[in-house]
Amino acid sequence: MTTPTLRPSDIFNNEDSNTSSNPTFDDVLNSRLSRRNVLRGGASAAAATVLGGVGLAGCATSSTTSMALPGEKLLAFKAVPKSLADVVSVPAGYKAEVIYALGDPILGNAAPFKNDGTDADFELRAGDHHDGMEWFGLSDNGQPSRSAINRGLLAINHEATTDEKLTSFFIHANGGKASLPRPASEVDKEMAIHGVSVVEVRKNGNKWDYLRDSPFNRRLTPMSDIEISGPARGNRLMVTKYSPTGTKTRGTLNNCGTGLTPWGTFLTGEENFVGYFHRTAGDDARRGNDKSVASLRRYGRAQGAASRHGWETAGSDDKYMRWNNSQTGTSADGSDDYRNELNGQGYVVEMDPYDKTKLAKKRTALGRYAHESAVFSKAVAGQPLAVYMGDDARNEYIYKYVSNARWDPADAEPANRMAAGDKYLDNGKLYAAKFNSDGTGQWVELSIDNPAIKNFAGYRFADQADVCVNARLAADAVGATKMDRPEWTGVNPKNGEVYFTLTNNTNRTTDPKNASQLLPDAANPRAYTDSRSGQSQGGNPNGHVLRLKEAGSMASATAMTWDIYVFGAKTGTSTASINLSNLTDDQDLSSPDGLWFSPYTGICWIQTDDKAYNDKTNCMMLAALPGQVGDGKAVTLNYPTANGNLAVQTQVGKSPTADTLKRFLVGPAGCEITGACETPDGKALFVNIQHPGEDTPMAAVNDVSKYQSQWPANAGYGPGKRPRSATIVITKLDGGRIGT
Repeated sequence: MTTPTLRPSDIFNNEDSNTSSNPTFDDVLNSRLSRRNVLRGGASAAAATVLGGVGLAGCATSSTTSMALPGEKLLAFKAVPKSLADVVSVPAGYKAEVIYALGDPILGNAAPFKNDGTDADFELRAGDHHDGMEWFGLSDNGQPSRSAINRGLLAINHEATTDEKLTSFFIHANGGKASLPRPASEVDKEMAIHGVSVVEVRKNGNKWDYLRDSPFNRRLTPMSDIEISGPARGNRLMVTKYSPTGTKTRGTLNNCGTGLTPWGTFLTGEENFVGYFHRTAGDDARRGNDKSVASLRRYGRAQGAASRHGWETAGSDDKYMRWNNSQTGTSADGSDDYRNELNGQGYVVEMDPYDKTKLAKKRTALGRYAHESAVFSKAVAGQPLAVYMGDDARNEYIYKYVSNARWDPADAEPANRMAAGDKYLDNGKLYAAKFNSDGTGQWVELSIDNPAIKNFAGYRFADQADVCVNARLAADAVGATKMDRPEWTGVNPKNGEVYFTLTNNTNRTTDPKNASQLLPDAANPRAYTDSRSGQSQGGNPNGHVLRLKEAGSMASATAMTWDIYVFGAKTGTSTASINLSNLTDDQDLSSPDGLWFSPYTGICWIQTDDKAYNDKTNCMMLAALPGQVGDGKAVTLNYPTANGNLAVQTQVGKSPTADTLKRFLVGPAGCEITGACETPDGKALFVNIQHPGEDTPMAAVNDVSKYQSQWPANAGYGPGKRPRSATIVITKLDGGRIGT
């Protein structure tokens, strides 16, 4: 693999005491748009944009308007240096405190967490691998409140487990059994640490804590009842022994990114769901090599492939058997086995964090794939809503869903929040993105009426439900652009432009040897060799962030312009043709993953999940003040190949400066930084620290001296020394807003 060259000319140098009482803050919000009018349904169409895709106060300001308060400077803090220390590092003048970690009891009679591997009842506790997260305010009398700043609910994803050789070893006393069959007692714990937490948090004085006995506390796990909603509800593809009518499924898992709806509910994306399931050898033949085999193969579930944890081997109970999605029954429709079980996972799931009586719903109209976050366009009265999403796998796609229903500001405060979800998320159009080298692009509709889909030779689609359940195959059919692992999305509250993290891709190369290896292209332009601890890393190991602008700034547009906001790169080792964003030591990053815009300050928070630079630094979070699509220029990268020069034209955004991008946080050893949300006054920022100590060998589970990390115990939180995923809250010592 070669390093590209480029031409020198292509480089360019308030209802209660729990709400905000700061009149300047209120003045700023109200000067942009009247939030109160919108929430009461009385705003004009122009003012209705206040309910933006990043939550409240998605402001209709220009791309150059600052969201700083009078006398305030955004990104005024001193950049945090790179670090390999087993601590959370934040700028001088800030503090970070742990408030909610793996195993913390939140329901029933769960005992205090011992953190020695003997704990049980994880369905009553915080799950593992804290990931995406959203804030839902509560008034002093416990009512939903969009302005509450001292009391609220955190809805938190629990993506996965720290595991090796099948077992989630840190939650088992001696690491667990790393062979088949797996013990039911271990599998029960491992299943329960997946899913979602809803937990109440409160500020008492200057300290935040979670409430152990809040009536709002709730867990979703892989065993929870969840409704199927949208085009696939009742479809033959959803029929299982558990739900012969195809209207329900059991559980949610591998929950990664999140979203906040304009009507105040929580969205959670199911990401790497496929590996939890097993198909026995010979299953293709038992299925008659029908089209379900093509679907299973496209989604990565080949017959005979081992599952991630071996849960299907834990016994004959139905809760274990469902992880075997082989055809074992004799029915024609799958109602006597779990051959279709995989079709019930891989969606955006909506839940109302305020109301335990409402079942969560899988919104199938948004497509089935490895979901990360799901972020809304600005909500404009009389216009459809768009939801932007990525499929987190190498060579997969970027998607957009556009609602048939047009936004009614009265729905910002609906009597039934889940019914509002039915209105906007069950009927609409699903699109996949194509990016052109000139900085333009198109959204191609994934519809059964699209001839490219209807006549696709690779898979015979039956109906729109089939298109949604097999969205990857539909995107294949229309020739969407294969991307470098699209993960989180964010909508800039200042101008509505949409950002996508593209974390990395080892399959980019100038010399493809098979169908999974791709040449660099305009939207994924780099293919180069990097080094980590003396070992070569090929492809696009450091990732980038792409952004787009909808034509006419309309969520329903099918045309766009785009560029690449920032390229991940290492200072000191990357050449100019790799470090295309001219990053400095205070800014360099690798593998951007989480991305979230503060609706209050406009700061874009970028988080990393990296294995390419972790010989020099732990994962991090950076604060950015981006410009706009088109503020840079076209750049041509030239790759020498066996067949001559390969010229790749791409669109590079204006290089960040020391005042517009800097490192804000570095996490403990072995972690990923992920998930972010804040209180409406911008003074408390919640962040998740996922899988500290991830590279600890299972054999060292009882040898503390060999732990890669002992966080958060070494920060004074909780018993034992086994590392735990956890939520932290960051505040400023002077009481100011985060990022100033």
